Amino acid sequence: MKVLVVGSGAREHSLVWKCVQSDLVERVYCAPGNGGTGGMARNIPIGASDVVRLVDFAKRERLGLVVLGPEAAVDAGVGDALRHAGFNVFGPDRGAGRIESSKSFAKELMGRAGIPTAEFQTFTAPGPAKAWARERDGRVAVKADGLARGKGVVVCENVEEAAKAIDGMLVEERFGRSGKKIVVEQRLEGPELSLLAVTDGMEVVALAPARDYKRAHDGDEGANTGGMGAYSPPKGVDDALVKEVVERVMRPAIAELAASGDEFRGVLYAGLMLTAGGIRTLEFNARFGDPEAQVVLPRLRSDFVALALAASKGTLAAHPELRWNDQACVGVVVASGHYPDEAAMKLGHRIHGLAEMPPGVLIFHAGTRFEPGTGLVTDGGRVVTSVGLGDSVAQARQTALAGARQVRFEGAFFRSDIAEEAV
Repeated sequence: MKVLVVGSGAREHSLVWKCVQSDLVERVYCAPGNGGTGGMARNIPIGASDVVRLVDFAKRERLGLVVLGPEAAVDAGVGDALRHAGFNVFGPDRGAGRIESSKSFAKELMGRAGIPTAEFQTFTAPGPAKAWARERDGRVAVKADGLARGKGVVVCENVEEAAKAIDGMLVEERFGRSGKKIVVEQRLEGPELSLLAVTDGMEVVALAPARDYKRAHDGDEGANTGGMGAYSPPKGVDDALVKEVVERVMRPAIAELAASGDEFRGVLYAGLMLTAGGIRTLEFNARFGDPEAQVVLPRLRSDFVALALAASKGTLAAHPELRWNDQACVGVVVASGHYPDEAAMKLGHRIHGLAEMPPGVLIFHAGTRFEPGTGLVTDGGRVVTSVGLGDSVAQARQTALAGARQVRFEGAFFRSDIAEEAV
């Protein structure tokens, strides 16, 4: 069959890489793709949220499966339109996707479903929001309600930081329409956990757990980003904990969506914190995490396309148990100088070193494009993810860092402490 992966990041490159390995597939397309996906799939110059052109392309090529990569595609209703046209889609409709595109919708759903989460309140005016934060000594997380590409959360230490974050969203409108409504929630403490689960709206199949690193610099310093690296399996997470998350978080969320008429078919991502009082749900995403996809998919030995088809068709209950590689996997993001400050970033720098990677390094492209006469140049904040597999986290980490050091362009930087806690 022919498969289309929608999107242009390292997540989509890893999905393309996984799809081309399937015996079910004759050709893989990526829309719009990037400088790396074009090497193993055919890049199609259609934007991830261009619903009309994506449906036309699917009809013309008679696609057997469409995999939605980014949240923008879900929020644009790409899944709705393609399903209506009769295609198999791995990714939710827009209604179910609100579990990511609206933080307040997600928190209210958690409340109805009894999913453990932090105390919160929703605000549209700065005064009441600041008062609520002040009652908690400013130790809160301030979140833009809408999509902000993973950067719409400010974790605050004190009243001053909370007031600044609230004003940044509601007064200065730093996130535009996405920040016109905010969620302010009690700040939680503990290690984080990312769990992805494939669902057909009824069955829920957990994927390997991961831990990602959101801050820009070593030691969890700097601004929140879309993610600077991840590793799998994370320290301190066993099968019993994964099962608890599935039963207490994933299944109730899927059931609550279904009860309100929003069947979810695709992959649901839960961002969790392991607090002294137990698991707490920070957020949901309606698609693969990035960079989590880049460290989970290389460990999956089962055919991803068969799994995605079963989810899209509602036949997950009959799907064989997933097979996993026992090796650890570490991914390190190499980013453009000044990322995530888009105003300060300079793009278009030539990328060197990709052809001389150490043995065992996987490179998944994100912000890259091919410039005729020049070669690959930078085209985004997160440029590539360098990934390593190993018999231990230490070995996988060493490989991933060796690859990251080899990627060279003006202003390039990466975190050197990804997965260090597990070594």
